Amino acid sequence: MKTLYRPVGLTEMQLILDRDLKGFPPRLPDQPIFYPVLNKPYADRIAREWNTQDRFSGFIGFVTEFHVNSPFIDRYEEKIVGAREHAELWIPSGELEE
Repeated sequence: MKTLYRPVGLTEMQLILDRDLKGFPPRLPDQPIFYPVLNKPYADRIAREWNTQDRFSGFIGFVTEFHVNSPFIDRYEEKIVGAREHAELWIPSGELEE
């Protein structure tokens, strides 16, 4: 089991609520990956610094926390996208429903 975090804006949060908090909405055609982050401080920073500046996000940032069972999640390699604490998983959008 791994705990993951996903910073989202208002639009994506509403779509998650529409699913009764039981999954994320499908990615848009121009979004080939779903990238949850591996630590809450990084997720908080994205929500605070990016989502609140983004019109599409409704200028609001939320952080979702969710748990994913192994071995499914273990097949994805951890990606560092900047500093060491900027750790994410890159899950192809076609595999999100799994």
